[in-house]
Amino acid sequence: MQTLNEKKQTLTTTLKSLNQVTVAFSGGIDSTLILKMALDTLGSENVVAVVANSELFTNEEFDRAISLAKELGANVQATTLDYLANDHIKQNLADSWYYAKQMFYSRLTEIAAENGSTAVLDGMIMDDKNDYRPGLRARDEAGARSLLQEAGLYKKDVRELAQELDLTNWNKVASCSVSSRFPYGTTLTSATIQQVMKAEKYIRDLGFPTVRVRFHDDVARIEIPEARIGDFLVFNERVNKELIKDGFKYVALDLGGFRSGRMNDVLSKKQLTQFA
Repeated sequence: MQTLNEKKQTLTTTLKSLNQVTVAFSGGIDSTLILKMALDTLGSENVVAVVANSELFTNEEFDRAISLAKELGANVQATTLDYLANDHIKQNLADSWYYAKQMFYSRLTEIAAENGSTAVLDGMIMDDKNDYRPGLRARDEAGARSLLQEAGLYKKDVRELAQELDLTNWNKVASCSVSSRFPYGTTLTSATIQQVMKAEKYIRDLGFPTVRVRFHDDVARIEIPEARIGDFLVFNERVNKELIKDGFKYVALDLGGFRSGRMNDVLSKKQLTQFA
């Protein structure tokens, strides 16, 4: 089994062979680590950080990512993606994330060509192989690379290296596309997306950084870590009132607690292996 230092050396060696790179940067810890390593290895003149904005992510996340990339010393290029223009994505079908990532990597490839980059890099890690990730196929089709994954880095490795490199967001709570809050087959609209984003922000501001508000038409199903359910009950009345004011008719707390990828439970084995 490789040590963390050996994995880091593998990552550095691979980066040196690429000369110039375009990094997909979300502001999360995984993409922050690959951007930092690329900057340290290749120099800022050979690295472009691309930050994408869209309706499926909050403007707060976009702004924070831009600021962090600049703080790290990267050349930053912002772009906007209209995911809802694609029917597969708008209808939130089981393969929608494949089409979203296809659009995403296509834009990155265009930007990389404009900047003379020899590779497009993302922040995928080993843990991403353990869930339904149709985006992996889109990545492979585009020829993009996940160097953290290639070096065998898991989330625990990423956080440890991030601390070693003094990255301020080493323990940042993971975020993902707001489409994951909707059951497959639910049409995504700007109004319902904003409804969910607003509800989650309200709960985060109460002191619950890890939260998902799953959208079930009139029902908001709230997921927070099981260990914090007792803390959350103090805010029952306030949360119920706020979310009903914002358009839900019923507000429920999931007693199973937060679990990433919960909406994938309904997928058949065939669907889960379609993009493997």
